[in-house]
Amino acid sequence: KRPVAMQPHIPFPKCTGMATPAPKSGPGNLATFNILHGFPEALVRGMRSSFLADADYHHLTQCETLDDVRLNLSETDYMDALADMGTLIPTGLQKAAVEKLVTEFKYLRTQAIEPLSTFLDFITYEYMIENVMLLLKGTLSGRDINELIAQCHPLGMFKESTMRSIPTFESTPRGYQDLYQTVLVDTPVGPYFAQFLQESSDRSEVSNVLEEVEIEIIKSSLIKYWIEDFAKFVDALGGETAVIMGDLLKVRADTNAINITLNSFGTPLNEPAMRASDRKRLYPSVGHLYPAGTSMLADVGDEDELGRVLELFPMYSSIWNVHAAGSDGKSIDDAFYERDVQMLELAFEGQMHYASFYAYVKLKEQEIRNLVWISECILQQQKEEIHKFVPVFSFNAPWRAGSNKHSRR
Repeated sequence: KRPVAMQPHIPFPKCTGMATPAPKSGPGNLATFNILHGFPEALVRGMRSSFLADADYHHLTQCETLDDVRLNLSETDYMDALADMGTLIPTGLQKAAVEKLVTEFKYLRTQAIEPLSTFLDFITYEYMIENVMLLLKGTLSGRDINELIAQCHPLGMFKESTMRSIPTFESTPRGYQDLYQTVLVDTPVGPYFAQFLQESSDRSEVSNVLEEVEIEIIKSSLIKYWIEDFAKFVDALGGETAVIMGDLLKVRADTNAINITLNSFGTPLNEPAMRASDRKRLYPSVGHLYPAGTSMLADVGDEDELGRVLELFPMYSSIWNVHAAGSDGKSIDDAFYERDVQMLELAFEGQMHYASFYAYVKLKEQEIRNLVWISECILQQQKEEIHKFVPVFSFNAPWRAGSNKHSRR
């Protein structure tokens, strides 16, 4: 019988560096990968057929009501997920689709052994961070704890007692210390929280780190530590996983750095005194932009300067040009999504590496965003906007259109 991996024990040191221990073994190579991970990889390969096809998207965009959407989805892999739903609404569709993804992911996790099991756990840490920050931000605005827990992502849930304890701490630096020492220390994201507190303790200007303005800064710091830790882990794995997954994480780190810079304009983070200290501290120490690009981003003061920096990096200059031109109503987020889908599809279609599991989760998230966008456009009668989504594994994708034309000649 195939051994089922137990939840790995992860220490929670109160120091910087790699929070998760280096793997004791690699993912295997062409000769040994299937011995260790053949079954979970076969499962995720089979899940490729669950993605919506071009024909499905075409039928969905032709729908006039949400009942029509439900009827069309009843012929797809979402049939069982929507079976018990009364009236279809965008939020209900999103919840059902996310729960379906979580069920599939948890099944993959139960079939995994080390080091794949730890790799899959790493994917969930991002959602744990988002849930913690959602609870803290909601507490500041006085929202009901039950409402906040209902909005948390299922992949990042702690046990209920932990979830309910997070919002009970005072909005002071001391309260933050207590939150870590009594609650988060026993969670996988505890080391990232400890690292943030350790760095914050050296800043004498910190007076109230839980002010609402600071929440996004705290979240960006925790995501930065997670990306760096994940990158060190996959690099230690070696092989194709280190190459392909490492590149995905580098691009993710660059995206964060660009967005942090862009979103800082018009905020205190863009003040000259804070650019090289607070803002630069949020940039991950991995990525194609690191270290030269991030050093230049630290000095950027407006969008024109940001554009001149990104022009030096061909892989980001085209994305910035989309944002600057504003053509077809595309934002920089739309350009990032298109780039991500292309990279994730290529990663998914590779073999003998772990990045296909990460790619599956992220591509499914994009598909869920597409479904929510289409249903919202129909509900709000904005059919002229309905095609502004990024389909997954589409034969009409821009990066496939050229090759398709050549193949037909």
